[in-house]
Amino acid sequence: MFRPLAAAALCAGLAFAAAAAPAATPAAITKALADPDRAADVPRDGPRHAEALLTFMEVKPGQKVADLIPGGGYFTRLFSRVVGPKGTVYAIFPKEYLSEGDGEFKKLDAEAKDPKWANVKVLVQPAAAFAAPQSLDLVWTSQNYHDYPDPFMGPTDPAILNKAVFKALKPGGLYVIVDHAAPDGTGLRDTNTTHRIDEATVKAQVLAAGFVLAGESDALRNPADDRTKLVFDKTIRGKTDQFTLKFRKPRR
Repeated sequence: MFRPLAAAALCAGLAFAAAAAPAATPAAITKALADPDRAADVPRDGPRHAEALLTFMEVKPGQKVADLIPGGGYFTRLFSRVVGPKGTVYAIFPKEYLSEGDGEFKKLDAEAKDPKWANVKVLVQPAAAFAAPQSLDLVWTSQNYHDYPDPFMGPTDPAILNKAVFKALKPGGLYVIVDHAAPDGTGLRDTNTTHRIDEATVKAQVLAAGFVLAGESDALRNPADDRTKLVFDKTIRGKTDQFTLKFRKPRR
């Protein structure tokens, strides 16, 4: 006899299994990862979980994407290849961030002048004045959200950044944040010391700007990290516990 409770439990289990299954990698992302113009970046694809993260970000051909504080441009180049010639990638450097050194900016700015990266535009703007020339489908920032409340960035209240990102996105657009996890409940305490931030604090700040939480990825999590070390400590650098949060601007 097939009992109703057993049936309900089975259905719930099947639903959970379906929800937990990893999303299939879109063809545009597979093609971007294999693009010969980014051959020098390929060794970093595995450690950076590029395939999983791009799929999680739902990046597509034709989109307008902002790579906020792009560093050396690893994800900028990936975005460029996924969005294609009908899309645009804005590599955005806060002016204050360049006070720490502009080597990455100069390199990426020079690279963007090469015709093969014609859909990449490098912008410099005040940290408190995030904006893009056109409405965006995606804003991505990796390991830099925690910098905004620190002295060298103004400091800039993350609330100002989040409201500006909300305004810059199209309805339904995504805001994806990766950062180094601090111990739970520490808020902004560690942003200027170990360069980490409390995940719950980031969620609360972004939700307060009007976003809804659209997903979380475990691709960069590391339970072995005790979250108290400086992220540049040689024993943990490149292996910190990082959260990946996806927020959506409501369509209405």
